[in-house]
Amino acid sequence: MAGWTDWVLRHRRTVVLFWLVLTALGGALAGRTVDALGFEFALPGQPGYEANREILQRYGTGGPYDPLVLTVTVPPDRSLREPQVQQEFSAVVERVRGALPGARVLAYPGTDDPALLADGGRTTLALIYPRPVPGPEPYAQALPVLESVAGGATVAGAPAQVTGIEALKSATGEGDRGVLVEVLLGAGGALVVLALVFGSLLAGVPLLVATVSILTSFLCLLGLTAVTDVSFVVQYLVALIGLGVAIDYALLIVMRWREERSHGVDNVDAVRTAMLTAGRSVVFSGVTVAVSLAALIVVPVPFMRGIGYGGLLIPLLSVAVATTLLPVLLARFGPRLEWPRHAPRDPRSARWARIATAVTRRPVLAATAATILLLALAAPVLTLRLGSPAVGSYPTADAAGQANATLADAGVPPGALRPVEVLSTDPDAVVERLRDLPGVAAVLTPTGPGWQVADTALVQVWTAGDPAGSAGAATVDRIRSAVDGVPGTRVGGSAAEDVDLVSALYDNTPVVLSVIVVLTLLLLARALRSVVLPIKALLLNVVSIGAAYGVTVLIWQHGWLTQALFGTEPSGAITAWVPIAVFAFLFGLSMDYELFILARIREEYDRHQSTNRAVVDGISYTGRLVTSASLILFLAFVALSTVPTVEVRILATALALGIAIDAVVVRSVLAPALVTLLDRANWWLPAPLAKLLRTAPEQGTEPEPVSTVHR
Repeated sequence: MAGWTDWVLRHRRTVVLFWLVLTALGGALAGRTVDALGFEFALPGQPGYEANREILQRYGTGGPYDPLVLTVTVPPDRSLREPQVQQEFSAVVERVRGALPGARVLAYPGTDDPALLADGGRTTLALIYPRPVPGPEPYAQALPVLESVAGGATVAGAPAQVTGIEALKSATGEGDRGVLVEVLLGAGGALVVLALVFGSLLAGVPLLVATVSILTSFLCLLGLTAVTDVSFVVQYLVALIGLGVAIDYALLIVMRWREERSHGVDNVDAVRTAMLTAGRSVVFSGVTVAVSLAALIVVPVPFMRGIGYGGLLIPLLSVAVATTLLPVLLARFGPRLEWPRHAPRDPRSARWARIATAVTRRPVLAATAATILLLALAAPVLTLRLGSPAVGSYPTADAAGQANATLADAGVPPGALRPVEVLSTDPDAVVERLRDLPGVAAVLTPTGPGWQVADTALVQVWTAGDPAGSAGAATVDRIRSAVDGVPGTRVGGSAAEDVDLVSALYDNTPVVLSVIVVLTLLLLARALRSVVLPIKALLLNVVSIGAAYGVTVLIWQHGWLTQALFGTEPSGAITAWVPIAVFAFLFGLSMDYELFILARIREEYDRHQSTNRAVVDGISYTGRLVTSASLILFLAFVALSTVPTVEVRILATALALGIAIDAVVVRSVLAPALVTLLDRANWWLPAPLAKLLRTAPEQGTEPEPVSTVHR
């Protein structure tokens, strides 16, 4: 780092001009980058996805897109079996057909199947498959039209109502919105924290580093969209995780620079020492985060690969800016930016020194209490259910929610809102095999327009259990097995694609985790010159992430405080891709703080060879830093949780919880307690591994920072 820092300082103008050009281009083209992001969730090679593609190609509707539902419940003394009532409902359905050309409609009495009637004939439903449009809301055009038609329609004096999965999502406010709102929220919270930390104009420096990193990331993201599909979710991750990570890295270097200056070191020498120590930690931290995110690239799901590629930009560009532009700014303007607090404050915290002292005096008690708490928080993971939100989990306060609740009360199976669509050249054979299959509530064979194309036909299958639940998923598997021998038959629908998604994401999980673990252990062993510390850090990360998963399950799956925190109903399930994405991000981000703390403890240990003293000194120097950095990242994830899309909210919840649990429990209590208990074993590094990693196994061989001669 010393040679690199000298080179950067010799070429200050080139460095500043380089980042200025990239930032300007990134800002100017940010809108184009957002427009280039995609909304497709492809699963190439998976049977449900391929079936849905064929359904869309042949019929133009349905497949992965669940139907809109037109429903009516007539008064107790009337029945939809009455000819006059049938005519009234049929008239409404015909108006819908006219208003939505090309839509595929399944309704009673056009399809005289008793499954379309419920509650003794008082309730009926028509399934409407409009032609989808590109973007986050496939029925953005069709839904308002259907609601307009249904708005003034009555059947036997009862109003027609509109519901369905897409209508329920729309009512909860799901959809896309610009990332600027979330960035401003996160930046505002970060500025408050930085102002409290620095009490001077230096508070703006980490935000400047973050701005350069984010806009440059968006520029690189635009190039990435030219060669691969990148999900719209990535814009939020790049902006908000980039905000937190870039500020964290800048904060670490600036705090170390201030520390050196507080000991009387010359400004440029303070920059060099900060880069030699904190800058080195930043490089290893950024590479560790990048490694964990790179694991997403090997997941055989394009959506996740896009998140992996986009996620790689965040730490790598943040490291690049923090180790080039930041030292130039500090060397040129650092002392002036201390205004109005001109005298640098020693970053050593007496409060954190007392906390660390208390932990080192009773390490067994501290470690035991922290471990019990983390395991208790992680316990709900045992009830984790992956999939789409349950049909009954949507709010009931709006019109779509009330109509959904009415259908459930009338006895309509949940699978009616998320039907399995079977595409076949022999529909009679499909019906014969599925009619009496366990878990199947109804099998319908519509014959109207849009249900037969060339030599194929679509068969509707409703599961008795919610398709998002284990019973519904098991029924989908049975449906696939039952029609497996019917030539020219494929099983589609959103429920089938959900089952395939879980399989695609998690079948290769052991390989992905193994790659992350091995590479991370090698990186940390090189950074900390120890075998034991990386293994300990890895185990702590697993427990910390498990606790974040557990609390997320309590909130979003079981409904603890969901309404109070987010003003919405629980989803009843955790979106399938969220846990693996959370692991990749949290694993790297949590390791950041671990490395910041352990690197400083290692540095202190190399000075005086006392583990207890090294823990106290290391925590006293990094406690305030880690707390501030984690608070900034936590606030960034809180901003992310305001995104209307439920999947992104669940992701943000898990990330925010993970950072908070890690900073408060793991890094403040459990990590220093375990380092104290392990004592000299912490620093063990076998000579062969030391040679392989090109580092020294001996203790105390690292050159002391420049500032130590002034202490």
